[in-house]
Amino acid sequence: MNLSRIGHRLLGLAVAGMTLAAATLAAMVPAVAELGQPKPWEYTLQESASPVMDNIVWFHNFLLVLITVITLFVLALLVIVIVKFNAKSNPVPSRTTHNTLIEVAWTLIPVLILVAIAVPSFRLLFLQLDIPKADVTVKATGKQWYWSYSYPDNGKFEFDSLMAQDKKPRLLAVDNEMVVPVNKVIRIQTTGADVIHAFAVPAFGIKIDSIPGRLNETWFKATKTGMFYGQCSELCGKDHAFMPIAVRVVS
Repeated sequence: MNLSRIGHRLLGLAVAGMTLAAATLAAMVPAVAELGQPKPWEYTLQESASPVMDNIVWFHNFLLVLITVITLFVLALLVIVIVKFNAKSNPVPSRTTHNTLIEVAWTLIPVLILVAIAVPSFRLLFLQLDIPKADVTVKATGKQWYWSYSYPDNGKFEFDSLMAQDKKPRLLAVDNEMVVPVNKVIRIQTTGADVIHAFAVPAFGIKIDSIPGRLNETWFKATKTGMFYGQCSELCGKDHAFMPIAVRVVS
């Protein structure tokens, strides 16, 4: 066998390996991403479906850039110190004890960074807590281990929402979904019937404790139709992992 044939065989094996790897990756990652629910191999926030979540995503990305710049800057300083001020490169160390410019800088710059973080942080907090005039009010009551929903402004009725065993997505689908209209302000009033639960839907940017004897409020304005899922986010007992939240947003 000559070198040419060996080269062709190695090339064929490499192509086959790459094809197998691509096929495996395609099988692991779904081709079409589902809106409003977790995705395999997800490392980012869920896709936003409300103005509050839009602001959360922006604030998250802003902080990520900021801490990355700070981390790289500190790493560069460490490398400079290691290379320039080791005993071999700098056998006679400086005896400088004060540098006014540096001391002012390392006091003032962190203050400015904290102000840059605080302003959008307080703005986001105000947006979350300042509930606008609601078009629909939904009361969500956390129970061991399911949710009950009522619409106080639209009649005296209440229904339970339990996890459905035979529906997808697994551990998120329910038998009776909360239904709300798109592009309308939805006020969520939530409480607990027994222990502390937490009502959370990531795509809407909402998470609030459901406390027995207390009525907490939050809000969202869904900008997209479809199904959106959440879960109880407070450890509430043995079936804590089996009380999902399913919100159907309709036109």
